[in-house]
Amino acid sequence: MITPAFAADQLLLPWPVVNNEPATAYAYDQAPRSQPFWPPRGIDWRGFYVGGQFAYSDANANFSAATQGPIAYGLRETTLENQFTPSNWPVLGTASHGTTGFGGFVGYNTEYLTQSAKIVFGLEANYDQASLSVTAPNSPISRITPADTSGNKYLVNITGSGTVTDLDFGTLRARAGWALGNFLPYAFVGGALGRANVNINATVSGEVNPPTSGPCSSSNTPPCVPFSFSGSAGKNSEFLYGLTAGTGIDVALTQNIFLRAEYEFVEFQKVANTGIWINTVRAGAGIKF
Repeated sequence: MITPAFAADQLLLPWPVVNNEPATAYAYDQAPRSQPFWPPRGIDWRGFYVGGQFAYSDANANFSAATQGPIAYGLRETTLENQFTPSNWPVLGTASHGTTGFGGFVGYNTEYLTQSAKIVFGLEANYDQASLSVTAPNSPISRITPADTSGNKYLVNITGSGTVTDLDFGTLRARAGWALGNFLPYAFVGGALGRANVNINATVSGEVNPPTSGPCSSSNTPPCVPFSFSGSAGKNSEFLYGLTAGTGIDVALTQNIFLRAEYEFVEFQKVANTGIWINTVRAGAGIKF
């Protein structure tokens, strides 16, 4: 019989028994070892990937303050603007427009393995060609002001128009997901860059000391003086900057092919005093390398 010897500080291991007899050293070497501590890896999400997608986007634009700049500039040296601020009178409203689009994405994933979960971190660039267009509703305003400090009254007529056209956008976002077998639910945040034609127009007309009846004339008492001007803001191919956040799920069909569904919210900084935000849902497919 062979008796194993151990160093004084070495952890004693159970000696295998074969047919109710202690095994030889050779048999001990051939005995099955304990299983690895880590769970099976399953789908490997690590590495670069690229894909394409179809999307439905709903663009929204708030034009209520869009005419403020052009009107304030045109009336900047008048008592009318200083005392009654017609530049703050909203003539445009909020509008939305939804349409389908297409695009693509490219990214990189890495994994962090714990005892109970596999966490996936990644960085992704995403682009949508949507050609979104939004047109503001127009509600012209016509008001007669009270007398100013000089005793003059004003008839003020304001109208305007606002459009955001040919809007497309892309995002760069960091994402984190929890791998559950073939499924990878994830959330993301990041920055957004868009481009659109933004055009705002405002027209102001009226009369100083409008007559109670008849045409406006300098012979009226007090003298009636007509005025009119127009202004604009925005430009074509305006760059838009903003933030994005959303959630989605990737579903692996094989180690290298996956399907995707996601929702994304994008909000841009105001341009020409116009707030623009987009809600998008997507379906796509990708290949991991």
